[in-house]
Amino acid sequence: MKKLCVVFGILSFFLNPSSLLFAAEAFELGKQNFGERPLGKEADGIVGDFVMRNDKVELLISGNLPLRRANMSTFYGEGNITPGLIYDLTLRDADNDQLVIFCPLEQKGPVNYVRIVADGGPGEEAVVETYTSAAKRGGYSVTQRYRLRDGDQGVLVETIIENTPGKAVSPLPVRDRLEKFRESDSADGIRFFNAIDPAHRCGYAVGWEPGSAKPANTLAGSTTQIVSRFLAVGRSPAEAWGIVYGRQNKPTGKLKLKITDQSSKPLTGSRLVLKRGDKRIPAYPDDHGIVQLELPVGQHEVDVWEMGRPEEHVAVDIAASATTERVVQLKAASAIVFDVTDRSGRSIPCKAQFNPVEGTKKPNLGPGDRAHGCVDQYHSETGKFRVQLPPGTYDVVVTHGPEYSHVRLQVELGEGQTYSVNATLHRQVKSPGWVSTDYHNHSTPSGDNTCGTDDRVISLAVEHIEFAPTTEHNRLYDWAPHIEKLGLKPFISTVPGLELTGRGAHLNAFPYKPDPTKQDGGAPVWQSDPRVNAIVLRNFQGSRAERWIHVNHPDMPMNFVDRNGDGAADGGFAFFGHFIDGLETQNYRPSRILEGAPYYLTDWAQRGGRVQYVREFIWLQLLNQGVPVWAIAVSDAHAVHGNGVGGWRTYVKSSTDDPAMLDWKELSRHSKAGRMILTTGPYLEVQTESGVEAGGLDRVNDTVGLKVRVQCADWLDINRVQVLVNGRQDPRYNYTRKTHAEMFGDGVVKFDQTLSVKLSEDAHIIVVAIGEGLSLKTGFGSSGQSSSQPVAYNNPIFVDVDGGGFQPNYDTLGFPLPVKNLKVKDVEKALEKK
Repeated sequence: MKKLCVVFGILSFFLNPSSLLFAAEAFELGKQNFGERPLGKEADGIVGDFVMRNDKVELLISGNLPLRRANMSTFYGEGNITPGLIYDLTLRDADNDQLVIFCPLEQKGPVNYVRIVADGGPGEEAVVETYTSAAKRGGYSVTQRYRLRDGDQGVLVETIIENTPGKAVSPLPVRDRLEKFRESDSADGIRFFNAIDPAHRCGYAVGWEPGSAKPANTLAGSTTQIVSRFLAVGRSPAEAWGIVYGRQNKPTGKLKLKITDQSSKPLTGSRLVLKRGDKRIPAYPDDHGIVQLELPVGQHEVDVWEMGRPEEHVAVDIAASATTERVVQLKAASAIVFDVTDRSGRSIPCKAQFNPVEGTKKPNLGPGDRAHGCVDQYHSETGKFRVQLPPGTYDVVVTHGPEYSHVRLQVELGEGQTYSVNATLHRQVKSPGWVSTDYHNHSTPSGDNTCGTDDRVISLAVEHIEFAPTTEHNRLYDWAPHIEKLGLKPFISTVPGLELTGRGAHLNAFPYKPDPTKQDGGAPVWQSDPRVNAIVLRNFQGSRAERWIHVNHPDMPMNFVDRNGDGAADGGFAFFGHFIDGLETQNYRPSRILEGAPYYLTDWAQRGGRVQYVREFIWLQLLNQGVPVWAIAVSDAHAVHGNGVGGWRTYVKSSTDDPAMLDWKELSRHSKAGRMILTTGPYLEVQTESGVEAGGLDRVNDTVGLKVRVQCADWLDINRVQVLVNGRQDPRYNYTRKTHAEMFGDGVVKFDQTLSVKLSEDAHIIVVAIGEGLSLKTGFGSSGQSSSQPVAYNNPIFVDVDGGGFQPNYDTLGFPLPVKNLKVKDVEKALEKK
């Protein structure tokens, strides 16, 4: 037998030399071969998983490992582990996995084993098997077999369900689950899925095998059900769909279509759309502009287009077992070419908005998850870029964050026209000794979003965020390689960290050292008590004095007032504030620090109204109770457009303004000391006359002098400065452009005054600079940050009046500390009474 196999292998080599090099195989991942795992946007392999590959594809099956799961949001709650399932599937050596998970018949939960049944070889099938016993499945067993043969551009997935003697089992799951795709549909009984970002040129399709019965909802006792489907991957959904269709025992042929411009240059960013009845299946060309598809015999209509070029409609006839070749030339593109620099001539990351005017239709440059074309914006890691647009008139706005000027111009773009924009963005706001940070952001490794990691890094850089720790949900990760690859080291730095997430308080922490060979990069597991999580994070991978820990989008009543949510104050999680370094008083929502109450009501008719809590006000109440916790502002971004970065940020004290030279340890030390300013754009400076800044303690008799200075770039403004004394808005220290016009400026410096604040007791001082009735629309356009007001405020400066050390006054600002689950009617009464 061995001799026959050798002879067969030699014959295979002469007939097809690549067959020995790429024979179907299956092997377990270890540290010694970890570099052979499939890669891509959603790659998820760790040591103990199984790799299958042939000459066309490579895939990864999750091992039967403790807590094995693809990412945080694949499933929630009990049984959220997913061993023995397909986590990755990509073309061989393409490193382009876009699949989070494939769950045949929605399989999840514990399994008995995952093992290699056949490891493949020349002409042999590779098979990996997952088995779940009847005891674990509630009366019936499930076997999943993943079969891979040479030449197959996908994997055959066979499911065997065996019911034990006794009662029938119902209902059974009858649908396979694929995650995570925004665009999916079916044609001819074959489901197809498009990559989140079309620029990744990838798609999947799955269909039942001929002769395989579709799964039944009920299985009688002592019976067996076997179903098989083929899961294909291609450079596009149409390619994958055609591969699955080709297995349906129906006549097919091939289409080879090349897409070029008028000079025959391949258009690699173009798209072909296959019409199949009322369905539209997208296809993408390769690096040579060629689309190759297997299609049913007959006539097909396809649309060929590229952003900024007129669309072409093409009819093609597909003959059985033949290849139809066509060339489609698209007309010239209309585009805007940018060259954006700072004052020194350095090319800088920037964002361009394309706001339609004079009847021009709003452009759709791509999904909101990516940088290079998201809805009506383009985020670029360099100042040199080109954006193709439909002909029309556009209000074009170019920005690089709130310290820089903006450029605004109206562009009339004709068909086939190229318009050049050469722009210089001036740094108008001077912020020496402080750097712009964002301690909370996400990209696709977090699982609850599909924003590419490169896209996240670019979006941070274009908004002039100079330091952003890597904080993916429940996964240790490091953005540094992405920053270096994109050439952004002069503009932004990072440090590996994580957001520890569960059904309760979330905590962000850094730094840690990721280990990609382990589940979640080696991250700890969330627990219900936030104090325990804080202790774990403080000591994980060794205790470090500089480690930063903060609580994210906190549930203020539960964390600090009413732990069990029964409506009675119990102190929350006692001493929680002592376990953390800060809390997010702001993320993506507009500021309500001047709201004057700890809650407000939303007018949701379908819910009869709802109570919303004001974190900032409750924070002020807690400061008066002596709870030692600093405020930070973050974006908590999960997308690029809509829920992106650049709105809220935190300025932190630093000895250097050079992002490439930033020391996370120094930033953490300053943050732990409260030396932080929260802002949506205005740059606020506050210090006492003796030089004490945010987080510091000053000693005065009865009056403190405050030096307050506010700068804004030319697309931002403020019109009010309010001093909060122990959280209260003293009308004596409320300054507006209307009432104190002489105190406000119209240039970059909007306010520069020394204010005299009289005190009768120890006090913490917070200055709020705000643009009431104004917005961030110029800088953010149609994105969600636009609705916020320009606003900034400092962490408190503490003032000791009597020389006995600072003592809180325990004032609750006219409202009791709010408990959980307040009734709408009770809040209405409290607000009316106030």
